[in-house]
Amino acid sequence: MAGVTKSKAAAAAAATAKTQPHGYEFGGPLGAFGVSFGLPLLLYVFTFACNDISGCPAPSLLSPSTLNLETLKREVGWPADGFWGLASWRVTGWTLAYYLLSAVLYRVLPGTETEGVVLDNGGRLKYKFNTVYSTLFTVSLVIAGTLAQGAEFPLWTFMTDNYLQLLTANILISMALATFVYVRSFSVSENPAARAPGDLRELAAGGHSGNLMYDWFIGRELNPRITLPLLGEYDIKSFMELRPGMLGWMLFNYAHMAKQYRTFGFVTDSIVFISLVQTLYIIDSQIMEPAILTTIDITTDGFGMMLSFGDLVWVPFLYSTQTRYLAVHPVSLGWLGVAGMGAVLVTGFSIFRLANSQKNNFRTNPDDPRVAHLKYITTKTGSRLIVSGWWGLARHINYLGDWIQSWPYSLPTGLAGYAVIAADSVAATAAVAAGEQVFARADGQLVVGGAARGFGMVFTYFYVLYFAILLIHRDMRDGEKCARKYGEDWEKYKKLVRWHIVPGIY
Repeated sequence: MAGVTKSKAAAAAAATAKTQPHGYEFGGPLGAFGVSFGLPLLLYVFTFACNDISGCPAPSLLSPSTLNLETLKREVGWPADGFWGLASWRVTGWTLAYYLLSAVLYRVLPGTETEGVVLDNGGRLKYKFNTVYSTLFTVSLVIAGTLAQGAEFPLWTFMTDNYLQLLTANILISMALATFVYVRSFSVSENPAARAPGDLRELAAGGHSGNLMYDWFIGRELNPRITLPLLGEYDIKSFMELRPGMLGWMLFNYAHMAKQYRTFGFVTDSIVFISLVQTLYIIDSQIMEPAILTTIDITTDGFGMMLSFGDLVWVPFLYSTQTRYLAVHPVSLGWLGVAGMGAVLVTGFSIFRLANSQKNNFRTNPDDPRVAHLKYITTKTGSRLIVSGWWGLARHINYLGDWIQSWPYSLPTGLAGYAVIAADSVAATAAVAAGEQVFARADGQLVVGGAARGFGMVFTYFYVLYFAILLIHRDMRDGEKCARKYGEDWEKYKKLVRWHIVPGIY
């Protein structure tokens, strides 16, 4: 009886926390507009400003006082037919086919069945997870194709030759998907008592402010699902989380590696290193796929433009920036450099994995000898907050490990920046005379560092800066959620665990 009473009290406390005013996040409607349309624009800027036509950055950008629009358009490869050239019906069609293939593999391949967390209505949604099998199946096909046709495998040339149009197609898909789930969310009753038995649809606590722009961005419905003809039901949020975008990230890395080989006739250790470690990161996250059910993305956030764009566009296109750069400007690390990058990576991964494993073991069985020594406080909701071990160092010590892991993605690009010049130009003669490292391309052009050296870091190191901001923002959001949920217990916890992410600093 005591256990039942405790369980009811915990549920009541959690429900109360969810109904408390959440307020706007991301700067409200104006911030939502800025993120929704500003970040796609940023990706276009990255695509044009760091290119394989003139350099990274384009030469004119290094002399803004003499900037000429026509010259800049030529340097960045602006489409001959203007804005219409940003998109292609053919590329969009193949992109949709890629999503359909992912949906079919989800349905036909075996997977594990599990239940999500308890919803406000007391029910649990069921999930099928088999993303890692889908990825391995797809990668097996492209490996076979590459072994048969080498770097000229049509998928690789299609992805690099139509990079701009692929970016546009995925942006449009993410916007269309966000709009679809937003409109459809109005069929969810805001009164739980009015729902039919077995109806587990519900609105996200912070997603129905009444402002169209903000709700479209943040997501009105918590777990939107759709039933497709012949294929059955899909949970849109969990499907998009680790499937098409994450695999796209991996495939873009391989496509850029193939492009480097087509361009120079060799593949450098730097691009292989980044592609390999990011593949391992992706596969690891997909093996651990059921763990997403306890993340803020699944339990708290609705599905709107924020997650749609992040999953389908931001991840595959921004996260592969480094291999896209190295495809045009090769960098060799040597064994010592590879070992150094590996050491940084292992350090970050160890912190990330050990911390997460400790928390998971404690949640699963607090009496487990591996975690029985940990100190904790018990909140009024019944939750136990760890205040020793890894989690006594910082409230999100796992974020520190995750951020350290991001550095080896950018460091192999070195002091980034290059210029693409003609082999018979004065600049080429000067570069050779100065002893600069010069790379000859298959088309006769040369790639040199020159005056651009260092300026390319704006593109290749942006990920590290962005990821730090992302993790700090996640920490802030989680802190606000916990403050609503735990009340005075959270204040007590913060006094025991002072640091957010980096012990002694933040």
